[in-house]
Amino acid sequence: MNPFGTDITPEDIIDTLGFFDGWEERYKYIIDLGKELPEQPESFRTEDKIIKGCQSQVWIDAKKEGDIFTFDVDSDAHIVKGLLGVVLSAYNGKSAVEILEFNIDAYFEQLDLIKHLSPTRGNGLRSMVARIQEIASG
Repeated sequence: MNPFGTDITPEDIIDTLGFFDGWEERYKYIIDLGKELPEQPESFRTEDKIIKGCQSQVWIDAKKEGDIFTFDVDSDAHIVKGLLGVVLSAYNGKSAVEILEFNIDAYFEQLDLIKHLSPTRGNGLRSMVARIQEIASG
């Protein structure tokens, strides 16, 4: 199980990013977040898990135990792994209702994130969120 959503919450990420003065330091922190994700074997990277609309390759798989979703993720880009960590801090270990009610746009705004990503990275981030919300919608 990865630490996102339990040990690393959206509030933790917002607070930590607030300590950094510039975006170069913030990017490094986001990349470091990606290092907290468990390594996935090559066999994880299958076509049914790939997210369309991302500049880099991104794979998301969901498991549901009772009411709670957990997500396994991977990417071929370090910054994208970090962005996955940012997203999972909001969604991992949550119920469908919690996932669908979480205001992800307000979260990204608090992080001041979208305007510091290239348009293609921003679209990819939205594609990751859309896929998780689609899974939660069942």
